[in-house]
Parts: sequence; C-alpha cells; structure tokens
Amino acid sequence: MEDSYRQQGKRKILVEQIREKGIKDEKVLAAINAIPRHLFMDSSFEDHAYQDKAFPIAAGQTISQPYTVAFQTELLQVKSGEKILEVGTGSGYQAAALCELGAKVYTIERQLELYKKTKNFLQKIGYRPKYMSFGDGYKGLPEFAPFDKIIVTAGAPYIPKALLSQLKVGGRMVIPVGEDPQIMTLLKRQSVKKFEKETFGEFRFVPLLEDKA
Repeated sequence: MEDSYRQQGKRKILVEQIREKGIKDEKVLAAINAIPRHLFMDSSFEDHAYQDKAFPIAAGQTISQPYTVAFQTELLQVKSGEKILEVGTGSGYQAAALCELGAKVYTIERQLELYKKTKNFLQKIGYRPKYMSFGDGYKGLPEFAPFDKIIVTAGAPYIPKALLSQLKVGGRMVIPVGEDPQIMTLLKRQSVKKFEKETFGEFRFVPLLEDKA
C-alpha cells in the first residue's frame, strides 16, 4: 500500500492546518502526520484525504475530520501503555491515532460491514488494537474494564452510565453529547461516585445507535 512523498507532503500541510486551529500536543500532531489517511478512503476519493474535513465511508458512516480526531485525542491526554476504550471504530482512523500514541486500544463497532472491513484493514497496514468487538457501544466492554481512558466517536444523546462505570478513578472520558450538533464533553472521574465535567463547544458526529449487537 503506497504512501508517496506527495501524500506525505500533503499530510505535513494538514498537520500545520490543525496546529493553526489550536492543537498544541506535539505527540498528537506527530500521530496525525504518521497515519496514511488516504489508505482509509476509496482510491477515487484520494484527493480529499488530506483536506481537514469528514468524508463518507461504508455503512452510512464517515471518517472523522482530522482536526476532530486531534481535538478529542488531545483532550484524552493519552500516555503510552494506557488501556483505552474506543466506542465507534468506524474507519479505524481514530484507533490508528491511539495506537500511534502507544495505547492499548479496545474498540467497538456496531455496523457489521464496517467492523469486518476495518478489522482486516487495520491489521493490513500495521495497526493492531488489543481487541476489536462487534456490538453495542452503549454497553462498553465490561469484561475488559476498568479503562484508563474512554473515547466516544459518535454523537450520544446522553452519557451512557455503563461507560461511566467502566472508567477508572482518575480516568478521562471524551464524548460528544446531544442530537445535532453535539457538545464535546470531558468527564474526569474523581472518585467512585464523583465526576467533573467540562465542555468544549459544538461538533457534528454521526449518531451513536443503540441495541444493534
């Protein structure tokens, strides 16, 4: 799978655009620079791969805007070796970013077509999440809990209690909450029962759908 100098050059320009929009974490920027985003899209759309915008993929879903991936990842404050739950595997682009940062990634996708395609594709290009699951993201992965961090990459109308319960004390969860648009929300677990909440403005995601496992 080719990653040409031309594509690498376009990626550097994309990273600078994201930096100008306010992303400061150099490790996150390096991850975006390392990931060959054009491989996550149909070759006929390759010219769109390094534009800072979301783009349609299989099963009515989208590959997230690179700035949004960087924004959520920066909020997570990922450290190498951390166990991270991703809800909404999608194209695998966000999972690849977490893998680049050295995380142990556990990821759930509820669209069977996308789950099968992405599982095969990520391995093919050298990204290996610890565990990929086909199932209902609202339920999380209790058998692997607790997680150091949780990231939700689809718009949730509310914050699922099952996900909160799977977050370690001291952990962080980033989730877009609401219908359309969503409000990017950061939850920090301070104790068994106490969470601190911060919000970071409006974003647009495909909806997080329930009970389709």
